[in-house]
Amino acid sequence: MADKAYITPNVLKWARESARMTEETAAAKIPKLTVEKLKEWEDGTSQPTIRQAQILAKAYKRPFALFFLPEVPRDFQPLQDFRKSGSKELTTSSIFIIREIQQKQAWISDVYSENNEEKLPFVGRFSLDSNPKDVADDILAILGINPSKYKTDNPIREWINAAESNGIFVSRTSFIHSKMKLDSEELQGFAIADQFAPFVFVNSDDWNAPQLFTLVHELAHIWIAATGISNEIEPEIANRDKFNPIEIFCNEVAANALIPNEIILNIDRTVFKNSQDIFKTANNLGVSSFAFLVRALNLQLVTNSEYKVLKRQAEIDYQAFLKREAEKKAAIKLKQKEKSGGPNPYLLRLNKNSRLFTQVVLDALRSGFVQPTQASFLLGTPSNNFHKLEAQLYK
Repeated sequence: MADKAYITPNVLKWARESARMTEETAAAKIPKLTVEKLKEWEDGTSQPTIRQAQILAKAYKRPFALFFLPEVPRDFQPLQDFRKSGSKELTTSSIFIIREIQQKQAWISDVYSENNEEKLPFVGRFSLDSNPKDVADDILAILGINPSKYKTDNPIREWINAAESNGIFVSRTSFIHSKMKLDSEELQGFAIADQFAPFVFVNSDDWNAPQLFTLVHELAHIWIAATGISNEIEPEIANRDKFNPIEIFCNEVAANALIPNEIILNIDRTVFKNSQDIFKTANNLGVSSFAFLVRALNLQLVTNSEYKVLKRQAEIDYQAFLKREAEKKAAIKLKQKEKSGGPNPYLLRLNKNSRLFTQVVLDALRSGFVQPTQASFLLGTPSNNFHKLEAQLYK
């Protein structure tokens, strides 16, 4: 007979509920387990086996030892929810990625604080009362980015590299694992504004232009020290009552940073007569045609009636673009599958962890500051595969 795990019932229940997992979903993790039996474990009338409890710990993404604590532990505080009113409730995948980033951020912030590292001066430098253009100008100056002169055809990578070079950790992924994807309608991004170790997360379940807008929107959160979750980050906000003032402000900062006045005001006005020219110009700036058009409307470069016509055409062009992109992605995936069994998992993990965070943990491991088991937990990678993660880091 298998050994019983004499866990604390209310801790077991708390672990499931804090993972936003229903009793039915949790019971399905263990073969032949019924909801009634799970309820017995949660009210203490019976106990799971050690193996069963271990499976639940893995499913809830909690340490197995936590189930034996005498009472419910203090968990990370929920991030402030800046999402528009009526948004979907955060589900398990969103809760897991937020908790994972909070764990990483808390660790690195503690390390930097204990080592008396200097605080980053730009975190909280501005407020909601500031001019969004001033915030945008400061972001561009600190990161050393000129939107009119990107060095490559991959602006989002340039922005991420610049942010991480200045001490901002950037995590980007669209899934927890292969069977648990992140819903972009539920969560597009979030920011943790900390003076030692600010962290930004971007849901990568979209093409690069919306991701870039999300990234810069979240950077604006750092500049006004507004920690929280965002969704439906869009250049145009028709119904302002549904949106938090902080979201509206950060959108305006992102628009000013990605499409500065000095660039858009000097563009040949004939560009605004043709949706293809708009797409090409917007693409060179790393933004969507939609974001570009909204900026033009706000600066009165196009009339409201012109905007509506161009917007409709931009939506048609966008759908055609998405179709082409989907075909390209499918071809690349097929090629990768034929070549090596799919996308490189270590590159995906590197982007999810943040390249800067990965570098800091590996450096701490080499110096003996952290043990391999802790580094493995922080990086989500077995210690015997660190070399594969590092190989991607320096590619």
